[in-house]
Amino acid sequence: MSTITTDILIIGAGLAGLSAANDLQQAGHQVLVIDKGRGLGGRLAGRRIGEATFDHGAQFMTAREPRFKAAVADWIAAGVAEEWYSSYPGQPNGHPRYRGVPTMTAVAKHLAIGLNIMRSTRVATIAQQHNGWLAALDNGDTVSAQRLLITSPVPQTLTLLEGIEIPADKQARLEHIEYESCIAVMAILDGPTAIEAPGAIALEDGPIAWISDNLQKGVSKIPAVTIHGSGEFSADNLDHDRMEIGQQLIDAAGPYLGDAQVTEYQVHGWRYSKPSIVDPDPCLLLSDATDLPPLAVAGDAFAGPRFEGAVQSGWAAAKMLMDASG
Repeated sequence: MSTITTDILIIGAGLAGLSAANDLQQAGHQVLVIDKGRGLGGRLAGRRIGEATFDHGAQFMTAREPRFKAAVADWIAAGVAEEWYSSYPGQPNGHPRYRGVPTMTAVAKHLAIGLNIMRSTRVATIAQQHNGWLAALDNGDTVSAQRLLITSPVPQTLTLLEGIEIPADKQARLEHIEYESCIAVMAILDGPTAIEAPGAIALEDGPIAWISDNLQKGVSKIPAVTIHGSGEFSADNLDHDRMEIGQQLIDAAGPYLGDAQVTEYQVHGWRYSKPSIVDPDPCLLLSDATDLPPLAVAGDAFAGPRFEGAVQSGWAAAKMLMDASG
């Protein structure tokens, strides 16, 4: 059992955590990122099943704000992103949709280059320690840090904050945030789908919210689809038998699969898929006007439930923590 000492501890290696870590490290701070998952990127998620490859979390990103547009241009230059499409068939052109190359997780892996990251490690508890924070990890080690940024889904963050006295108004703002869940089906097919280019369909009604043709998208070498259940369907069925629920979504997707048959499938449940009620600010400094050491929260539940919003939340939190350090 050992104690790791760092200037800034970031909990969560999703887009917000990685983006904040980059800014903080470039500013000369010692940063440690800890994530309970094996992979990087949080809800940026890819999976291989045999010869098939899937994006089964976030499907694309759009870019509106100048700094984020510049970041996307850098990712394209680095070969980890490319434009996917800017409109559905018959629809007017919208914002370009960009995808990760070969999968969405490539962007997270690129952001993680040069960072100190502990994976497959869960922060069990956090406590104030003198002028800093002490985090107890599930492997028995502890981390001592001067400043703390938490970027996990807000319900998990609130559990971690139990016992820390944060201002009542900020507690209420965190408790106001809500998420949609999402059941994701990854299905291998024996032939091409009936989905028109660019290989994606967003649906307004019924149990399916999104279908993506991973072969057309350029993610998979063989026919394979990702099916996302709607928020309502996913919430109703998240704790039911995964394979049965997956089959229901495959049956509902039948018209879009054409003559192709599913040969194999897996199902993943995102309990905190995307925020349905967000906080208006890009991040929150929970320690502001308190005796607590610098403590901030960030993520896509703050000021923008999109890929871009998560990155901007991380950037905002990094600046806030640097300012908070005096």
